[in-house]
Amino acid sequence: MGYAQVRAVGLVGLEGHVVTVEADVAEGLPGLILSGLPDAALNEARDRVRAAIVNSGEDWPRRRITVNLLPAGLPKYGSAFDLAIAAVLLAGTGMLPLAGLEDAALIGELGLDGRVRSVRGVLPMVLAAVRAGVGRVIVPSGNAAEATLVPGVTVRAADTLRRVIDFIRGSGPLPEAHSAAEPEQGDGLDLADVVGQERGRFALELAAAGRHHLAYFGAPGAGKTMLAQRLPTILPPLDDAAALEVTAVHSIAGALPAEARLIRRPPFQAPHHTASAPALVGGGSGLARPGALSLAHRGILFLDEAPEFGPRVLNALRQPLEDGYVVLMRSHGSTRYPAQIQLVLAANPCPCAQAGGESTCTCSPLVRRRYLARLSGPLMDRIDLQITLDPVRAAALLGAHDHDHETSAQVLKRVIAARETAAERWSGRGFRVNGDVPGHVLRQLPFRLSHATTHQLASRLDRGVLSARGYDRVLRVAWTIVDIDGRAVPTAEDIEEAYQLRTGEVT
Repeated sequence: MGYAQVRAVGLVGLEGHVVTVEADVAEGLPGLILSGLPDAALNEARDRVRAAIVNSGEDWPRRRITVNLLPAGLPKYGSAFDLAIAAVLLAGTGMLPLAGLEDAALIGELGLDGRVRSVRGVLPMVLAAVRAGVGRVIVPSGNAAEATLVPGVTVRAADTLRRVIDFIRGSGPLPEAHSAAEPEQGDGLDLADVVGQERGRFALELAAAGRHHLAYFGAPGAGKTMLAQRLPTILPPLDDAAALEVTAVHSIAGALPAEARLIRRPPFQAPHHTASAPALVGGGSGLARPGALSLAHRGILFLDEAPEFGPRVLNALRQPLEDGYVVLMRSHGSTRYPAQIQLVLAANPCPCAQAGGESTCTCSPLVRRRYLARLSGPLMDRIDLQITLDPVRAAALLGAHDHDHETSAQVLKRVIAARETAAERWSGRGFRVNGDVPGHVLRQLPFRLSHATTHQLASRLDRGVLSARGYDRVLRVAWTIVDIDGRAVPTAEDIEEAYQLRTGEVT
């Protein structure tokens, strides 16, 4: 009797795909057949759509209806296709004209009462639609603010199927959504709150400037957590491309706030030490959801009390730290999420964790070694800066108001200047921060340092004191030191300082 098609958008991981939803209505035994690799939630759409259409005052066609989702070989997940299926089904019976929706995509889940309900992942869906040439989208009202974050598209907010039907017929309005999100607010933390710990502050500044991984060791109250929590305050804001990418990951995870806005501050994730490996890397049946690693993409993953995490959880970090992404394998296929993170660890030196440090510790040397050995060698080999913080002394604590401590804003200026210097140096190689530069680039001209400069470091490599990965990471930190100081090339003293910051040795 009739054929119609309309566009929707599907997600596989973070990647969106424009999907053509087509319907054929023919004579035969009444029923609805859904094809195109739908998952269980999408297969159930036939019942949701039938109830929504009837409860919206429309007649359910008593015909043989075939709904196909193209491309048919692409897996389809979730309930975001409900609105498109309802529209194309009514159009196939001749009850709804779709002539005005050639450049539009419909996204939304339907309730049995005909309401259009919010779905996760609208931001990457709309991004994919715009890249495919779609100029208009109809999304749930609850997702409208999120959809307006994507430039170059007209967003219509739908609260009920009835309103969508009237809008398509030209007998009723569907409000156009406009972005009204306020700028992202800070959390009130400032580096000036940290008393003393100059070495810890310097390491934090290096970590921010070069995007180096960082570990703090020390007794309770030494300032490990305070320093780590203030790292986002000295990181430059995300540019437009990075902000859209980070916001898209949070959209898929359903972690965006109600007043949707682009995430401009580097995200900060601090999972509890009881978190499982799937909670960290992502998981779930069907379409796997991003975990804390991906939610920290382009930001910081902070593991407080790191030795208390399970060995499987800590070892799951090793590959993403090198690759910058997580691949989750499921029976229906694989999902890839970005995970370019900056890892920060904090650990007490022993299980008893006496505030007085070694002078009051009741643990034997063997117990102390076993405790820190929970942080495996391969994981720690990937940590550029490993700093031991001494307990804060009374003079520093009680005299805190007598001295001016640098604020986060002051440190941020140096970090931005250092990053600009690094970005200019590596511009021909496609890198922006020292922490991302591969070792082979650092060891080739024109960036290869002289033998006199790296002699001591090479000697440690030959003696097995330092791994090849560690050698390259020391060089990266040395380049960040000179960028902070405003100098051109690392010296032997810079290499030695970078080595000490990596190993915790102080000479």
